[in-house]
Amino acid sequence: MALDLPSPTTPLKIGTRGSPLALAQAHETRARLMAAFDLPEAAFEIVVIKTTGDAVLDRPLKEIGGKGLFTKEIEEDLLSGAIDIAVHSMKDMPVEQPGGLLLDTYLPREDVRDAFVSRSAASIAELEEGAVVGTSSLRRRAQLLNRRPDLKLVEFRGNVQTRLKKLDAGIARCTFLAMAGLNRLNLADVPAHGIATDDMLPAVAQGAIGIERRGDDSRTAEMLEAIHDVPTGQRLACERAYLATLEGSCETPIAGLAELDGGTVKFRAEILRPDGSEALTDAETASIEDAAEMGRAVAERLTARAPANFFDWRAH
Repeated sequence: MALDLPSPTTPLKIGTRGSPLALAQAHETRARLMAAFDLPEAAFEIVVIKTTGDAVLDRPLKEIGGKGLFTKEIEEDLLSGAIDIAVHSMKDMPVEQPGGLLLDTYLPREDVRDAFVSRSAASIAELEEGAVVGTSSLRRRAQLLNRRPDLKLVEFRGNVQTRLKKLDAGIARCTFLAMAGLNRLNLADVPAHGIATDDMLPAVAQGAIGIERRGDDSRTAEMLEAIHDVPTGQRLACERAYLATLEGSCETPIAGLAELDGGTVKFRAEILRPDGSEALTDAETASIEDAAEMGRAVAERLTARAPANFFDWRAH
């Protein structure tokens, strides 16, 4: 039976946040589907959905609810049928989806590294003692304080363009962005320097785009299968199993990176106290088939080594 493809009169509706980066990711998804099925742009409609995380910019995420703030409204529209698919930055995604929704399609992963962004320095090592650093990421904050406890950190929320404006206004000497976002926005003129993953292990799923759908939508499932990147899925199976076992969220400084090497997956992991005073690391290699189990095992070992109050801000 032929697949009932979308058309200009019955377009596939793609839900997304409205930031320039979110729109770039939605456009990439549309372009890949157009190419896979030889469809015109008009066969797709991009639907911008404002989320709580986008609306509230004056407080840290941990104070207003964490990761789900960037997905709740989008997922509600997906469940209601207002949109057909939702495009997400995977590092923003909770490890569990609402009942009725599936997240099993990933686009090819971009550069996973963090980017050091400054008009006047080229690296963390070049920052003077007590320099002001802007970041909204608890992971980056903890990693920086672990290596440079002298730094002064200030809250730096907002999209890429907003953070760059804050930097130019002199609010901080430097900030940190994801290289993937800079690449997807073609921001080659931004003074960014990629940080080796040995120096700053990235967030789980950083650089990956995920596409969410309704579980009972077989047409969409078949379309998405055509653009799914298997290697990215294999890496994220490990990383997200690790995150799920740690019950990680935006309220906990967690890093992890899985990399493919032939038929094996190499995984490196790090958890930190929120104030950066202690970091615990682990690493393991396993077959691709055992990647998720390895992620869980690494998380369990780190949990066993961590004191009960390891992730608690109030303990410091």
